[in-house]
Amino acid sequence: MSVALPRILRTSSFHLTLAYAGLFGASVLILFGVIYWATNIYMANSLDAAVDSDITELEDSLQVGGDAALTALVMERVRQMPYGPMYYLLQDPNGKVVAGSLLPFYGGEGRFDLKIPRSGAPSVPIHSRGIILNDGKYLMVGVDALPRREMHKLIVRVFGWSSAISLVLAFGGGALMSGGLLRRIETISRAARDIMAGDFSRRIPVRGTGDELDHLVASLNAMLERNEAAMESVRQVSNDIAHDLRTPLTRLRQRLDLAQRRARSVEEWRGAAEGCVSDMDAILESFGALLRIAQIASGGPARRFAEVDLSELLCTLIEVYQPMAEEKEQRFTADIVPGLVVWGDRELLAQMIANVIENAMKHSPVGASIGLTTLQSPSAITVTVMDNGPGIPVADRGRVFRRFYRLESSRSTPGSGLGLSLVEAIAALHRVSIELTDNGPGLRVTLQFFAPDQQTFAGDRLAKHQTRGELWVVSDHPPVVSRNTVPTASSEY
Repeated sequence: MSVALPRILRTSSFHLTLAYAGLFGASVLILFGVIYWATNIYMANSLDAAVDSDITELEDSLQVGGDAALTALVMERVRQMPYGPMYYLLQDPNGKVVAGSLLPFYGGEGRFDLKIPRSGAPSVPIHSRGIILNDGKYLMVGVDALPRREMHKLIVRVFGWSSAISLVLAFGGGALMSGGLLRRIETISRAARDIMAGDFSRRIPVRGTGDELDHLVASLNAMLERNEAAMESVRQVSNDIAHDLRTPLTRLRQRLDLAQRRARSVEEWRGAAEGCVSDMDAILESFGALLRIAQIASGGPARRFAEVDLSELLCTLIEVYQPMAEEKEQRFTADIVPGLVVWGDRELLAQMIANVIENAMKHSPVGASIGLTTLQSPSAITVTVMDNGPGIPVADRGRVFRRFYRLESSRSTPGSGLGLSLVEAIAALHRVSIELTDNGPGLRVTLQFFAPDQQTFAGDRLAKHQTRGELWVVSDHPPVVSRNTVPTASSEY
């Protein structure tokens, strides 16, 4: 039966800590080997130098004074250092000790590591060198090697304790780091479970440290905001379909019911069918507009964004709507700054501005003046559409963005009440602010495209206040910002 490891020992951070601890341990072993090897060479060279120096002095005394002088010097040094740290041996060719503090040795020439037994005490390690003199005698000089051994023990002990402490700290730090990471992961998991349980407004708390987890949490929260907005948009579309399309569907059913009960000829059936087809076209147009708004609100079209020549786009719209204005005997003027470039979807931007122009023409009387002007500043590009028609009362300027909302004065004109809802959805996608003001007389609609360095500032606040059911209205000269409270859902007037 297998035993499950504690959760903290199964985390990736703890495994990473183990890997780093193993790498650190291997590095310590390599460093220990290098230091041990270098220290051993240094100590051996020091011992060799001490032995070689004594052998040279003894050889000099042999050359100057002969065997007697050599023997006397060896005996004098043994008398001065009976217990080291230097040890001597002079023996004749037959192996008999002539002078010295060592037992007979038959190792020949070279360097040796020996141990000298001592009564009642541990043996003494020595590092020695032996040579054969010209007369056949054997001379060996040794030096106490205990300091080298003690140095080796000290190095091993220091590295052992250092490695043990480092590994304990590594494992302890790994456990603490893993515990902290587990707590943050559990916070994210708990938030995810709450969201799956239906709390779609739940967000993951940010610690404010600015680390990679904070960046991940910020991205997740932005994704949740987008998903919640998309779900709210779908819910709003469903509510709009359920409430606002019920009336035209009821009217269509009544028309069919009346045709079934009263129609007596082919012409009457044909007239009823034409009315039903007209009603169905209006219903399908409303469905299409609602789905279009939901698609835009989901943010999908943002993937197609590119640079758009706004000046050229406005000139094209002027050419398209100039004949319409002439048919209504309206005067349509334009003042467009050349070279205006914005970032967005050309088709959607054209639809947004076209809806504003159409509303101005549709709700302005014969002979009215309609104007389109642009203004460029370092922080924004402003497009203004103005007319001298009846305008919109101040109390209704917030309501006209609601879906299916129509002013009393415009209920007799064709339309579904979704034009300005589409304008608002496209503006929110492109982070464009909308301002409705009095033109004295008439209405002035101002669309403001922010520069990249201002767009994030304005877009984040616009999205936040739209989520709370508010629309930010920005003046012609940022950063002076005012706010009008309006419902989130919107429509044409």
